[in-house]
Amino acid sequence: MKKIILLITAFTSINVFAQTADSSKVQIAPKIKWTHSAQTGLNITQSSFSDNWKGGGISSISYGGFLNILSKYQGPKWSINSDLQLQLGFLNNGKQTTKNADRIFYDLKAGRKIAKHWDLFVSSNFQTQFQEGYLYGKKSDGGDSLVSLFMAPAYLTSSLGVEYKPVPYFWGRLGVGTLRQTFVLDDNLSAIKAYGLEKAGDKIRNQAVLQAIINFDRDVMKNVNLKFRSATNWDYIKFDKVGAIVQRFDINFTMKVNKYINTNLQAVVLYDYDQDKDWQRSQILSLGILYSWQR
Repeated sequence: MKKIILLITAFTSINVFAQTADSSKVQIAPKIKWTHSAQTGLNITQSSFSDNWKGGGISSISYGGFLNILSKYQGPKWSINSDLQLQLGFLNNGKQTTKNADRIFYDLKAGRKIAKHWDLFVSSNFQTQFQEGYLYGKKSDGGDSLVSLFMAPAYLTSSLGVEYKPVPYFWGRLGVGTLRQTFVLDDNLSAIKAYGLEKAGDKIRNQAVLQAIINFDRDVMKNVNLKFRSATNWDYIKFDKVGAIVQRFDINFTMKVNKYINTNLQAVVLYDYDQDKDWQRSQILSLGILYSWQR
């Protein structure tokens, strides 16, 4: 009887030990997570001068709004980024109202991990504007000349390549297979072959390009955020010709005064030979109300 009890005890101990050993081999799958964040706000800048102000100047008020929505998915192998940026602003000097900020930007990317910090990616990027853009007083009669509007131009860039992301706040992409499409859906602008259209009356221009993008987004100190994005497109067909490269640099400093008040400095530097032979620059400094949401 004692021998039977000893055998049962030994068998039970071995079985429990085996189950414990097997359970130790079970790996808990990494948590799959979506994260979402949004920012929206209103910016106002005002200047006022009396009629006898000897320092010169024009009374004016500028106002505008923006909306940024960012969604991220991070799984064991796959990742998805969705980035929407909308901005529109105006300047009024008492005589006329002009536009000083206008942007529609959407970037969607899916990545498949191939090594530590390295992904294969496919992406699509769309950019255009909300309202008409003018060169003021440039016509021969002193009138305003229409140079852009919604979908004229618009840019759709589809890319396949590799992405390097060593830290959460920095990444770089090299799109070796990239199609850049320029849309000019306004008849008057397409008639003059604006924005690099090859023939008068064309509405779409297709380019095979090599694309390189660098993106940085981080709080560089308490309540101060820096965003920097550099995008370069190099035309494969016109590789060694003038105008083969399109470059754009976006820099954005956001300084929070408190939970709802912020100061924002935004600058854009652009070179696109099909738009202008020289570098283009814009800069906006504003104070506004900011609301942020994240989950």
